[in-house]
Amino acid sequence: MNAAPPARLEALLEAVERARDLAELQHIIRQTRDFLAVDHMLYHSVSPAGDQYLCGTYPDIWVQQYLRQDYLRVDPVIQGCYQRFHPVDWKWLDWSGKAARAFQQEAMPYGVGNQGFSVPIHGPTGQFALLSVSHHCDDATWQGLTARHRRSLVLIAHSIHQCALDFEPDRGGAKIQPLSRREAHGLSLLAMGHSRAQVAQTLNISEHTLRVYIESARRKLGAVNTLHAVARATARGLILI
Repeated sequence: MNAAPPARLEALLEAVERARDLAELQHIIRQTRDFLAVDHMLYHSVSPAGDQYLCGTYPDIWVQQYLRQDYLRVDPVIQGCYQRFHPVDWKWLDWSGKAARAFQQEAMPYGVGNQGFSVPIHGPTGQFALLSVSHHCDDATWQGLTARHRRSLVLIAHSIHQCALDFEPDRGGAKIQPLSRREAHGLSLLAMGHSRAQVAQTLNISEHTLRVYIESARRKLGAVNTLHAVARATARGLILI
């Protein structure tokens, strides 16, 4: 594949800036997908309150299935990009878990390719989003494509993210609900390195009840897992370590 002509990239960035609504942004994402000659492109954001917004070229039936099954919690792309600030090739991520492998097998029939690349975006108020492209091809072809378009994808990702926030500004600054005393105490003990069994014993509750508290805290914080919940709670002064 040929490298992206700069004039074409500039035209796409200008189109994002001129977009008037989310439907027009969706159209631009399709154009960018075609410009890069990949199978699919997706913008996926998660608000501090845990609300998700997906805009891209995957079939609607897969997007609805993803949301309905709450795959945010097991998707290795989301899990990996939460911990990174630089572009990520999906092969660098951990797909070894049973849930991750099952998720991958379910995604394949909907056009999610054997290759993928994501640009994480982290905002100052707990915003998180990523722009991903996926494709069916061999490793050498994919390595060449991502090497040529890496810079373009970073620029496009941040432009699309800002555009989406402009259309739905509430998603960028949603307030996080306060944690209950038990939720905060449980997260604090886990953050200190205690096992779930030890935390449950300290709080004089069952491990099942502890899971309920941690899940509630995770939802309030808009976190995809316990580690992310601890990080967000610590950053906002909700727990002390």
